[in-house]
Amino acid sequence: MLKIAILVWLMLATTLAGAAVLAVLAIPSFSGEAMRLIPLAAGGGALVAVPFAFLIARRILALSLTRG
Repeated sequence: MLKIAILVWLMLATTLAGAAVLAVLAIPSFSGEAMRLIPLAAGGGALVAVPFAFLIARRILALSLTRG
């Protein structure tokens, strides 16, 4: 399951980190602190993706075992 979770995390972390960085860039009040907030947003998005990746990997594994 760990291999599946890592592959899912790669895609999910990239998506969530990009969305968080986009949110920082799109909100005008964050523009003054963008140099500090962009790495925090990217790291936070990647960190939030970890439990979701394990959840999705568990569901993929369960579905593949029931169909196999």
